[in-house]
Amino acid sequence: MPKRQADEGETLASADEPLKNGQHATSVQVAEHQDEDMGEFEDPYGDDFESEDEIDEEEDEIIELNDDDEDQDEEATEGYENSEKKNKPKKETPRLYLPNRSGPLGADEVLEPDPTVYDMLHRINLNWPCLSFDVLPDNLGNERRGYPKSTYFVTGTQSKRKKDNEITVIKLSDLSKTLEIDDDSEPESDNDEHDSEPILESRSLPTTDTTNRIRISPHAAKTNEYLTASMSESGDVYIWDITPHFTAFDTPGTTVTKAMNRPVHTIRAHGGVEGYALDWSPHVTTGQLLTGDVTGRIHLTTRGTSSWTTDKVPFIGHDSGASVEELQWSQSEKSVFASGGSDGFIRVWDIRSKKHKPALSVRASTSDVNVMSWSKNVSYLLASGHDDGSWSIWDLRTFKANGNDEPPLPAASFGFNRSAITSIEFHPTEESIVAVSSEDNTVMLWDLSVEADDEEIAAQKRDDAAGELDDIPPQLLFVHWQKDVKEVHWHRQIPGMLMSTGGEGISVWKSISV
Repeated sequence: MPKRQADEGETLASADEPLKNGQHATSVQVAEHQDEDMGEFEDPYGDDFESEDEIDEEEDEIIELNDDDEDQDEEATEGYENSEKKNKPKKETPRLYLPNRSGPLGADEVLEPDPTVYDMLHRINLNWPCLSFDVLPDNLGNERRGYPKSTYFVTGTQSKRKKDNEITVIKLSDLSKTLEIDDDSEPESDNDEHDSEPILESRSLPTTDTTNRIRISPHAAKTNEYLTASMSESGDVYIWDITPHFTAFDTPGTTVTKAMNRPVHTIRAHGGVEGYALDWSPHVTTGQLLTGDVTGRIHLTTRGTSSWTTDKVPFIGHDSGASVEELQWSQSEKSVFASGGSDGFIRVWDIRSKKHKPALSVRASTSDVNVMSWSKNVSYLLASGHDDGSWSIWDLRTFKANGNDEPPLPAASFGFNRSAITSIEFHPTEESIVAVSSEDNTVMLWDLSVEADDEEIAAQKRDDAAGELDDIPPQLLFVHWQKDVKEVHWHRQIPGMLMSTGGEGISVWKSISV
């Protein structure tokens, strides 16, 4: 990661460090350029020409002078070159800096992103930080690769005063490509590249509490009903219909009344106990969701023809006193879901069971299971992120109902992060790529299909005499720095684009690695 000396009064800026197949991208050096005035050109030959006889008479002398002064000319040239080298400022060699591994910055050092490794990078400041957000599906088309880009998302705030909290629906447009121009080359004309600032439009729905988790119905674009569930700090779960707020961005004259700013339903089954776990069913288009709280209770809420109904009997199976940290519906089985708890277990459930007990249980970590992601491409793969900084990929086919069997081992496991994993998500179309965020202020992109061969390992050791890359897994593609990052999501309609939320706002970005 590039470093530079901080100017007087400058604050710490965010930085990002790319990695591809275990190799670090070269940092960009910023040099100062000074314009020098050009002097007048003079004719070195003058206006007089010598006669042919005069040239003949002086030819021997000229040749003799050149022979005698050859050594002196070489010495003079060498001396000039040495003087140039002494006077020329030395270029600082960029040092590798990984936020989760390297030591703290010096008092006069700041971190900067390397724009050459981002296809796009924008930072959006909000009035209040948000712990959670979700990307809204839109009607602008899939596989959108051109620029400028537009995106819609919904957030829940964490304000200092309860009365200032809100659910915010946001449209970002005019997101331009990150353009890095080489000083020695002419920029290529490209209609997709421009320097305009992104345009932010928002609609707010007031709420009284911090939003711990917020999720949009996966059927919103299909049904044109943008149902959004938010898990509040108070323990209540609100269901909002943000359809008019979303429509108002692109349909002039759309009216949003006060009644439309209120929840269409409130789930109070958790009895004032807060929670973080929340997930919509990908199979029930009318609306079905799971919610879990810090006392270990999981409730199922289903939308009927005229109202919402929550099962009074909760699903209970995590150790006594363990919090349900995450819930994930199966992508292939309509009645199956998985939960992750502070007891370190992943438990798999079937809602058809009258006992409301887990069918399968596997210890995933000796610490909390904070987050999970069920692959949408491979139905038997489940990712889990843990409080000790590790994360794993599980093959659910190895889970056994008989608790006496040997516990299954993860299909892949990494402990490269030094702090708790805060978010994990499979790429929407590439089954081997995973995005992982951590309390060490990083979002890392991983490609599980990468395996370094002996030649690559040998080449890396030659290029890395200091041994700084020794413990970096070859599967690590990219590292994005973001302060206090909480959640990261792929944009399902814009290939390779991610959004991540942290203590200083939202990052919208796309690396050159994916």
